[in-house]
Amino acid sequence: MLRAMGVLSLFGLPTTVWSPSQLNRHVRQVLESDYRLSDLWLAGEVANLSHPASGHLYFSVRDSEAAVRCVMWRPEVARLPRLPRDGEAVEAHGHLSVYEAGGQYQLYADQIAFAGEGALYQEFLRLKAVLEAEGLFDPDRKRDLPKWPRRIGVVSSPTGAALRDVVNVLGRRYPLAELILSPTPVQGEAAPAAIVEALRAVNQYGNPDVILLVRGGGSMEDLWAFNTEEVVRAVVNSTAPVVTGIGHETDVHLADFAADRQAPTPSAAAEIATPDRAELAGELREHRQRLARAWRRQRDERHSQVAKQRAALALASPQARIANARQRSDDLARRVVAAVRHELALRQAGLRGLVQTLTAVGPETVLARGYAVVRRLADGQVVRSMAQVKAGDPLGVRVSDGSFGARVEI
Repeated sequence: MLRAMGVLSLFGLPTTVWSPSQLNRHVRQVLESDYRLSDLWLAGEVANLSHPASGHLYFSVRDSEAAVRCVMWRPEVARLPRLPRDGEAVEAHGHLSVYEAGGQYQLYADQIAFAGEGALYQEFLRLKAVLEAEGLFDPDRKRDLPKWPRRIGVVSSPTGAALRDVVNVLGRRYPLAELILSPTPVQGEAAPAAIVEALRAVNQYGNPDVILLVRGGGSMEDLWAFNTEEVVRAVVNSTAPVVTGIGHETDVHLADFAADRQAPTPSAAAEIATPDRAELAGELREHRQRLARAWRRQRDERHSQVAKQRAALALASPQARIANARQRSDDLARRVVAAVRHELALRQAGLRGLVQTLTAVGPETVLARGYAVVRRLADGQVVRSMAQVKAGDPLGVRVSDGSFGARVEI
């Protein structure tokens, strides 16, 4: 940063060299020290209006010969009944200072009164402060809107464009809801009392789930009915939650502060109060899928329980015991048959052994080994001893392959 340094002027007197930031800071301090510039009203036409996403308001107030740059911060902008428009005559209140980075002096505005609306605006601020102090604008007292309203009350002029906009939006977004109109004038001296009565009637006889309080745009005088104390209290005391959609996007009214939800336009109020049919269709699909999954889960659980109970019943059934007895009987029969067969096999084996033994010692086998059976022909007795024969006795001799005769010689 440059520092001020002493130099000689053209007249030989010492002077000071300023940096831009030093000079701007000094000018700001000079301006802010003048009490006349710390509380002033600036009258003229609005020009170069800018309202960026930050919420602050930048504009100029000009007359036929000059212009003064102005800025209003977002908290003050939020308290305006509406935003000013280019070319509109206003009176801006605030204090004068310097924007040091740009070297520009400007009015830091905290109020804006519109031409012809000064008294109304002051009344707006006075009544807003009174009702706000009572807690009527407290966010904690505001109610949630129903997600699927069945009856929607509309408090509006029956011949205004606001009602047509609401009907068009509801027909497009949510035609399932029943629309109940409570007609009322929305402008003039009789409007506040009529609006209060329309809100009371639709709450008492229509039994709505939500109420739309709507009208189209207009001047502050045209919309003043929505800044009256009786309308604000009727909105607060409504049985059903209230959505306001009054005027244009830049308009703000005391009824908006009291409402459960505020919309910038009547069409937006209808959109805020209702779901979109596409969203409804999506939720229905989701519920259908969840129901199908729950049904399948229940079905599978029931099938599993039935299977377990069927298995338990099968175990406890006499048929199972009969089947077991039958199988045991078959097993015993097979074992008896096997035992008999085994016994027969043993006996057959013993018999074959006896047959073999008999065959080994039988006469045929003996004869085959060279022995012979000798019989006396006279009586057929087998000769087992010499004493049984004498010389000359005829004999019959049997060998392995036949018989022949013989005679005894001694």
